[in-house]
Amino acid sequence: MKLVILSRNPKLYSTQRLVEVGEKRGHEVLVVDHLKCIIEIEKKNPKIFYKGAYLNDIDAVIPRIGASVTFYGTSVVRQFEMMKVFTAVESQALVRSRDKLRSLQVLARAGVGLPRTVFTNYTKDVHHVIESVGGAPLVLKLLEGTQGLGVVLAETKNAATSVIEAFNGLKARVIAQEFIKEAGGADIRAFVVDGVVVGAMRRQGKEGEFRSNLHRGGSATLIQLSDEEENTALKAAKAMGLGVAGVDMLQASSGPLVLEVNSSPGLEGIEEATGKDVAKEIIRYIERNV
Repeated sequence: MKLVILSRNPKLYSTQRLVEVGEKRGHEVLVVDHLKCIIEIEKKNPKIFYKGAYLNDIDAVIPRIGASVTFYGTSVVRQFEMMKVFTAVESQALVRSRDKLRSLQVLARAGVGLPRTVFTNYTKDVHHVIESVGGAPLVLKLLEGTQGLGVVLAETKNAATSVIEAFNGLKARVIAQEFIKEAGGADIRAFVVDGVVVGAMRRQGKEGEFRSNLHRGGSATLIQLSDEEENTALKAAKAMGLGVAGVDMLQASSGPLVLEVNSSPGLEGIEEATGKDVAKEIIRYIERNV
């Protein structure tokens, strides 16, 4: 097969691993910077022009699209879909996953456990927002934040009020979310490929840090999911329509609560923590579908 990996940096661990495994399994693999693609729209003749040539005879694409370039990246994925090319992550699912509020609404409708969450449009009724998620401490998240950036733990009601009012003043939309104390600054990432959990890790925030993102100095260890955790991860990925997903969950006393479903989850942390060849599972998923 002829595979395209949509990635802005061929040196990234995830991109390199997908190229390595794809080539080892006998496929031709191209790394394409989606921001340098030219989309040509014509009646019944969609085309993509890249670095002096048209991208023809492509069998499948693997989108590795960063949050900051979601709009153009998904436009390129959509163009491949119009060209009848299989994509490991569909454009519509990618767009849905990048909208934090929409994601939570989709997950709630599917019956997935979530922390209590409130979203407002610069409301003056800050007191009600705080009380609706169980009072302080609470977590405040910028709607556009990624990799733990734009996430604040407000320890007191006064601190929460100040932060919400500051975000409102900057016209930055914010989500207020219940703080799950018993999670102890840790979360679980379940890596789902084609309706199967292929690996799971527990991510622990560094000392004094409630965010467990590996980008923020957190550490990851192998974990065996409970049946409830596995079912929650699978239900969340299915609700979002994602063939490849990183489902982030908190272990709460009431059961697993989903924080986020990531449509371009990194491979380095999960492969190191579990020792599993997750890149191979993604390539095999494509082989089964093309």
